[in-house]
Formats: sequence, structure tokens, C-alpha cells
Amino acid sequence: MPRPALPTAPRPALPTVPHSVLHARITEWFQREARDLPWRGGCSAWGVLVSEIMLQQTPVIRVQPVWEEWLQRWPTPAEFAAAAPADVLRAWGRLGYPRRALRLHAAAAEIVEKHNGAVPDNYDELLELPGVGTYTAAAVAAFAFGRRTTVVDTNIRRVHARLVIGQALPAPALTAAEMALAAQLLPRDTGESVLWNAAAMELGALICTARSPKCNDCPVLDKCAWIAAGQPEPSYIPKGQPWAGTDRQVRGAVMAVLRAASSPVHADLLWDAEAAALHTEVSKELGKLHALNTHAPQLERALAGLLTDGLATMSEAGYQLPN
Repeated sequence: MPRPALPTAPRPALPTVPHSVLHARITEWFQREARDLPWRGGCSAWGVLVSEIMLQQTPVIRVQPVWEEWLQRWPTPAEFAAAAPADVLRAWGRLGYPRRALRLHAAAAEIVEKHNGAVPDNYDELLELPGVGTYTAAAVAAFAFGRRTTVVDTNIRRVHARLVIGQALPAPALTAAEMALAAQLLPRDTGESVLWNAAAMELGALICTARSPKCNDCPVLDKCAWIAAGQPEPSYIPKGQPWAGTDRQVRGAVMAVLRAASSPVHADLLWDAEAAALHTEVSKELGKLHALNTHAPQLERALAGLLTDGLATMSEAGYQLPN
């Protein structure tokens, strides 16, 4: 005879909070506590676009100094489109995923060719630019042009998951249900919608963080569904992307060598540590590459990947950044 199922404790009722209350509390907090970032308030649309591309999977503290130097050097899409790819990649430095730099370069060229040098002011045309996805198009439309668009990044997804759904973390990948919830939460007034997008994003970045949320500092602590549910643990453990020993690390080390070099780097220098030590111009970066003790197939994959992605070129003289 089967054993009767044990009774389960009822799940606590989640709070039903008018959206207007959430909007008011979070935007008021944002207006008091928001970081003074250079791509906010009075920044050009080009500056906003550059910031959004740079901030993809890269923290603000690393982006801001590069962004400031970038906008001083290339204050318009036309000036950036005229730059040599090698200069673009050197200026990108160690922001990671340098293909983003080349895509931004291609986007600038298209802005010049198809939009008379002005960043397009609507979601659909922004989405057609190289390297611009749904999030970036929505963010630029909202933050550069004041459009009412549904902006959903990792921080906003986490705020929505905790505040409204009662979950510790959003789903591992963006779902249609999350987009529908974000659309429901978006204020109808255009100006309020822009402020709400920025405020929810900032709340996720500063207070409702993934690992150590500062719940006592949250302006909607008493309205949070996750708190009301007893702060349940996440249903999965987020896994960060590994770095040490990966092909990505080797690619980054090779790119550092090419950025430091003013002429092609002979292949022997990439393979032979003793020869590399004698190459004074880039000996420091070559030393870092060889210190990884990379095995031959991994270095081959890294070089092949850089060539395929257009981040490097190869000639009889060696490897170099694209001209």
C-alpha cells in the first residue's frame, strides 16, 4: 500500500503591488543615488552607442577610462569610421571580446553611408547596424533619444525576477515571459519609461546584485516578492566563464603582443620563448604569452581564430593587426 504523501507547507502569498508604487519608489531612489556616469545626461547618441557596446559583459570601472579616451579621439561616427582597424583594436585595449570593436567600426561606416553620419533615432534602424542586437537597440533608443522601448539587461532581469516573481535569479536565458513582464512593467508615459529603464538597471547594478544583494538599502524592500517568499535559493548555480588556461586567454595574450608591435611579429617569436626574449619591442607581452606554457594545438587554434575573425592578418613577415 503506497505511503500517503507528506503535507507541504503552503507557499507564502506574494505581495501584489501597484506598478505605480514600484515606479515611484525606484525612480526616486535613482534620482538620489545614481552614479555620475559620463554617458548619462547630455551625452551624444554616438557616445551612448559606444558605451552600450563597451559595457557588454564588461564592468563600468574598466569601460569608463577607455570610453573617455575613445570619445576624445573619435567624437563622431565619421571620424571613427575613417580610423584604421589596427588603431581601433589598439584603443580597445583589454576590454575583452575585441570583435565588438570591429563591429562598432562597421556600424560607424554604415551610419556614415546610410544615415548621413547621425546615429539613427529609432529601434528598427538601430537594430540593422552591425553588432547591434535587441538590447543595444532598445537601450540606445531609450537613453539617447528618449524613446519608449523595453530595455532588458541582466540587471533588469534580476530585479524583475526578485521583485515581482519571487525568484532569486532569472532563468539562465532570456524568455518570452520575461520580455512580457518587462513590457507590462514599463510606464506608459514616455519620459517615465526612460527613467524607469535606467532606474531598474541601476538598482540591479548597485543594490539587487547577483551574489550579495544589499536588501536593507533597497527602496522597495517591503514590496519585494523574493523577500516575502523567504528569499528562496536559486534553482541553479550560475557558472562564470572560465579564463585561465582557455583558448580565450591565449587569444588575448596574442592580441596583446600584436597591439604592442609596430610591425609584423614573426611566427617564430610566438612559438620560441628564447627568440622572443631577444625581441625588445614586445618582449614583455611575448613573455606573458610564453608564461602560459601553451601547447601547440591551442596556440594554433588561437591564431586561426584571430585570422578568421579579422582580428589579425598573416604575411611572410608575420602576424599583425589588420590595416
